[in-house]
Amino acid sequence: MIKRNPNMGRLRAGYLFPEIARRRREFAAKHPDAKIISMGVGNTTEPIMPHICAALVEGARRLGGAETYSGYADEGLPELRKAVSEVYYKGMFRADEVFISDGAKCDIGRLQTLFGAGVNIAVQDPSYPVYVDGSVISGAAGREKPDAIFECEDCHSEDTGYGGVSYLPCTPENNYFPDLSAIKNDSVVYFCSPNNPTGAVANKAQLTALVSAALRTGSIIVYDAAYSAYIRNTDLPKTIYEIPLARKCAIEVNSFSKSAGFTGVRLGWSIVPKDLSFSDGESVNGDWARLTATVFNGASNIAQYGGLAALDSEGQEEIRALTDFYLENARLIRGALKAMNIGSIGGDNSPYIWARFPGRLSWDVFEELLEKYHVVTTPGRGFGPAGESFIRFSAFGHRSDIEEACGRLCGHPVSRQCGD
Repeated sequence: MIKRNPNMGRLRAGYLFPEIARRRREFAAKHPDAKIISMGVGNTTEPIMPHICAALVEGARRLGGAETYSGYADEGLPELRKAVSEVYYKGMFRADEVFISDGAKCDIGRLQTLFGAGVNIAVQDPSYPVYVDGSVISGAAGREKPDAIFECEDCHSEDTGYGGVSYLPCTPENNYFPDLSAIKNDSVVYFCSPNNPTGAVANKAQLTALVSAALRTGSIIVYDAAYSAYIRNTDLPKTIYEIPLARKCAIEVNSFSKSAGFTGVRLGWSIVPKDLSFSDGESVNGDWARLTATVFNGASNIAQYGGLAALDSEGQEEIRALTDFYLENARLIRGALKAMNIGSIGGDNSPYIWARFPGRLSWDVFEELLEKYHVVTTPGRGFGPAGESFIRFSAFGHRSDIEEACGRLCGHPVSRQCGD
């Protein structure tokens, strides 16, 4: 028989979100009359806006005509690649530096294949679990000489963490921006801003320091900008490429999922500059083009026509309206937490609110919020050791559900009393 990939056995038991779903099912089975409201998983809830949705419909119609049918376009429709560069990067990238994909998460997985086994990994702590777990599957992070210790409450066992991973704590004490001196030479550095889960957004000085650290250590930044459409403070960078020299050390991934509501449509992109090289001088862009052509046949043409509509002026207005809707949800959540005397950050330039419960285990707080208020959240511990004693609240939800959940939390009608 074929042997199991040993890297699968190195994964911590129980991916965070299935574990949350399991506990929710168990609670629902015990309390069948309870109305459970989710403020946990970051899945969008509102319909795709009319102009963008019409383009998706038109994209499907085009496939039914002999003159308009189209097949493979591995790196993406040329007009979409050009539009991404013009709208999000002021035209600073050529079309062959823009790769259209089926989402940022999928691109991160393929990037982990690109970098392969043995590479050093550095991640913000807390961080999106895929950065570490995907690296483990690819063989880039083992369990020898672990840098951190995990007490895995979600699977009721102890785990010794992952070797080969440098965890960069992001805490209230350092304003959620890590000590970059912990980055080892020749690392892949995963950095997310606006951050999932904390909602913190790095400023230009901080990103300048990050770029300098990458250049100094010979590292490559994988910059996850999936929530950049939520940034309202014009002084905060929406892309790593606002920083000089970033194109020499950074790959950026982004997505239409959380901005245009494409979580079920699947469309994103990665920017891989021609300036970026491996230690032997070989082109990262060239290898990425070769890898994606080998293992990926391109995003759905239907989705790409929706993406084109999302990037025109009317589509950008719809994205602004949709993200404004979720930011208003976030404002209500922050207000409810304030009424409960619970400190939090995020929610102003991000759809996530990071709430602190000092001295508490985050899974215990998760259970209390579910039992007492019938509200599902995300325990911070699931995002890494520095997430202990925190809970992530998500602003993705129907307004009536958010108002009801906030009212349960703060004990009075949210629309009347809770707010910033």
